[in-house]
Amino acid sequence: MKLFQALKEAISSINSNRTRSLLTILGIVIGVGAVIALMAIGQGAQQTITGQIESIGTNLIYVMGGNMTEDVTNPRDLSMLDVKALENRNRAPNIQAVSPLLKTFTAVKYSGKSENTAVYGSSTSYQKIMNLEIAEGAFFSETEVMSGASVAVIGPELAQRLLGRSSNVVGVSLRINGHPFRVVGVTVAKGGSQFNNPDLSVYLPITAMQLRVQRAESADKVELIIVQARNSESMDAAIKETNTILRASHHLSPRQPNDFTITNQEDFLSIASSVTNVLTFFLSGIAAISLLVGGIGIMNIMLVSVSERTQEIGLRKALGARKADIKLQFLTESALLSLIGGALGIGLGWALSGSVGVIAARSGTPLVPVIGLGSVLLATLFSAAIGVFFGLYPASRAANLEPVEALRHE
Repeated sequence: MKLFQALKEAISSINSNRTRSLLTILGIVIGVGAVIALMAIGQGAQQTITGQIESIGTNLIYVMGGNMTEDVTNPRDLSMLDVKALENRNRAPNIQAVSPLLKTFTAVKYSGKSENTAVYGSSTSYQKIMNLEIAEGAFFSETEVMSGASVAVIGPELAQRLLGRSSNVVGVSLRINGHPFRVVGVTVAKGGSQFNNPDLSVYLPITAMQLRVQRAESADKVELIIVQARNSESMDAAIKETNTILRASHHLSPRQPNDFTITNQEDFLSIASSVTNVLTFFLSGIAAISLLVGGIGIMNIMLVSVSERTQEIGLRKALGARKADIKLQFLTESALLSLIGGALGIGLGWALSGSVGVIAARSGTPLVPVIGLGSVLLATLFSAAIGVFFGLYPASRAANLEPVEALRHE
């Protein structure tokens, strides 16, 4: 039997049982649609996360207290003394800027309104390191840092939520941890997620943060030190300088492990990519289970079709049809059912991912699902393979029917 003839008969058989065929391919449609949508959302999330990390810069080094890879007997916190040591250009010629950082989540209040958001305490160099542009006013000065002035720079979205406007904000007094802080600047809108949105953040001089917002046991303690290398080419040299200076500052002997951890943008990008890839494949694997369910549905319906067409099969074999012809006929039908389901599933996946993108845009989340050609081809080929695989048994059963017994079947 020629393939064209088998295809023609498969179409005729599907068309004569439209409702049953539609219900049969429903599992394939849902499975393919779910796989494509989840992979698109996963790739979109990965691009969003990596884009936000890369937007900060590719020449940043992060120093955290404690060693994340080795046990340290006497862990030591980072301090302002470490920051001053790293700012010594004679010892660190490949380091361009250094900023200490404290961070907390707390309520920021104004005239009866309150917003829980991220509050950062830093130095003046933080503005340049993190590419914070000022739309109104100015970033706090070195004098204000030295004096511990109660001044704040806020994001435009926070200003909008608290004051109902994002302009003419300079001079307004906000209350943070019960203390008044005068707004001296508003940043340019950058966008971000609910978990990391600079437009909702507050930036304070680190001295004011230590005195009035996050009182630590040691006034010099910092949670994180951000080091900016001169450029991406000098990253390795800057990391070595940072490591050497901090070991000397902490009086560590050559045999003692670091009591601090140094990471950079590449580490964060690698971790973010790994996490999003694992989640994407995990969710896609769960969605693929419905493809298997759809394949079982195809096998069941093909077995019913073999039972209903037993006499037809017997007549074909009596007239000279070979086993291969009968097997091709039923395999073509099962593969066609699966391919139709795959095509409809692609449309469903496209619609689902598009809907998620619209919802994300309306909620202010920078997520744009990415439908790749690879995911479409993978889902389509997988659905076709399922149709062939689950059609093998019914096709073999039909091909092995004896002509006499088949003609006697009622």
